[in-house]
Amino acid sequence: MTVGQPLARKTASRATKLLLQVSVVLLGFSMNLQKVVEAGRTGLFFTIATIFGTLLLGFLIGRTMRISRITSHLISSGTAICGGSAIAAVGPVLDASDEEMSVALGTVFILNSVALFVFPAIGHSLAMTQSQFGIWAAIAIHDTSSVVGAAARYGTEALQIATTVKLTRALWIVPVTIATAIAFRKKSARIAVPWFILWFIAASVIRTYVPAPLPLWSATTTLAKIGLTVTLFLIGAGLSRKSIAAVGARPMILGVLLWITISCVSLWAVLKIV
Repeated sequence: MTVGQPLARKTASRATKLLLQVSVVLLGFSMNLQKVVEAGRTGLFFTIATIFGTLLLGFLIGRTMRISRITSHLISSGTAICGGSAIAAVGPVLDASDEEMSVALGTVFILNSVALFVFPAIGHSLAMTQSQFGIWAAIAIHDTSSVVGAAARYGTEALQIATTVKLTRALWIVPVTIATAIAFRKKSARIAVPWFILWFIAASVIRTYVPAPLPLWSATTTLAKIGLTVTLFLIGAGLSRKSIAAVGARPMILGVLLWITISCVSLWAVLKIV
């Protein structure tokens, strides 16, 4: 996974994003709308607290370590909301350079890859319930693809809860992007709206209220899991020693500190409250 791959980085990134979105929508056909609403409501408090806490902590640490304000905000946004998607949305608002975008994306990408293997192991060692792990993974892992990958390894219920909470979290891209434009005094900001989340909700509505043979819903779930498996392969295909080295020490330290903090705080809260 770290020796380099023939896939072009941009091609793999686009394919990963598209396949992930399609797979998530298909996964919506396996979820009852009531469960979606319940999971979203359960994770709402954790979502609000951790997003604002992470952005503030990222600003303070970045300033202390003398990391560029744009780079630290990109990494903080990616950690707080949904990894690469948040960075891609916030970056144009900040007029971030290609280097700043690459550093931020590389940081969260590397930590995402680690989380795929580490989180399920921690969950099992702590005997976390499916609900606890689903909420924790959705809060503490950056990208949606890695969230669903880790949760799928833990269990079906964890996958459904993690997906719903993470998508609820992803909706915060819009207000955070607007707040970024105001804070950085950018008047002409382009706001990226994650429309596929609405399709996921629509799929859940269809699953709940439209009569259909059970094998049909089972088939869509199977296709969703296959798509997520391929997505994880594409993630691994883009990771190389060169991409790790390109990140640099200080941005990586910032990313790790934010990740460890949000992981530990959310883990403690989930074990205490859920």
